[in-house]
Amino acid sequence: MKRINKFLFLFVLVFLPAYYLLPANRCLYAQDKVVAVVNNEVITQKDLSDFLNFIRLQYSRQFEGKALEEKVAAAKTDMLQRLIEDRIILQQAKLEKVTADPSRVKSKVEDIKKHYKSEAEFEDDLARQGLVQADLENKISEQLLMYNFIERKVRNKIVIRPDEITSFYAENKSQMVKPEERMLTLITFQEEDAARAVASQLRSGAKLEDLSAKYAFTTDKFSALAGQELRKEIDDTVSKLAVGEIASPVKVDEQYFIFRLDSVIPSQQLSLTQAQDKIKGFLFEKKMQEELAKWIDEIKKESYIKILEN
Repeated sequence: MKRINKFLFLFVLVFLPAYYLLPANRCLYAQDKVVAVVNNEVITQKDLSDFLNFIRLQYSRQFEGKALEEKVAAAKTDMLQRLIEDRIILQQAKLEKVTADPSRVKSKVEDIKKHYKSEAEFEDDLARQGLVQADLENKISEQLLMYNFIERKVRNKIVIRPDEITSFYAENKSQMVKPEERMLTLITFQEEDAARAVASQLRSGAKLEDLSAKYAFTTDKFSALAGQELRKEIDDTVSKLAVGEIASPVKVDEQYFIFRLDSVIPSQQLSLTQAQDKIKGFLFEKKMQEELAKWIDEIKKESYIKILEN
């Protein structure tokens, strides 16, 4: 199931960054090299490079530095097989005239742009890869098209029976536990000096509402479950706080944050009623992966696939 897990991940990918070490002519030649043939289409080295760039950007939203590179390296292991499967699904989808909604494509592009400080920065990043926005839109359109096709062929046919949920709960009850939940106040600043001053005064007993007249900041409430994926610098801070404690300012993306732990809800055993939606989702995705694997294997047997030697 490892291969299909990775395949499903492609449905939410969103394109871009990294490569260019060879001299120009040699690089162009290498990128044009055919690495596989799938029915009447070829897969080139450039297709592989673009595919890896696509994965890198998606992972870069959650990871950075060494962790990011480890994730990208792991994605390389069966990249060609994944790209072959993509190509087969796209071919089948086009044969059955499945389409992708242009408004959804546009929405995905806009979501990507939000990770850049400006339109110019977004366009510069594309240009560094020799791309324009139309290339990005085409890639996203393909991903949505594949998703819609799989939805029709596999996902809509899967059913989870109530007795399956009950059986799974009985067999895995010890794992049906809601983790500890921390309720926090988040205070956001644009200036480090103000953040440090407010943190110091809060520790001395000052009221947050009184300080709002003197310093510019915004406040919000949020909760964090144990084991939840937070940015490392935030997780390192909030996981060590005692109830009522004020953390020192943390800088994240040019802003400064103070965290105050307001309360802790201990971990607790979930009842069948509380756990059933989560169990249903897990069983659904498990069946989805199994049925998708069967379907892909069947289509591959009917397809002409040739991987060219290096």
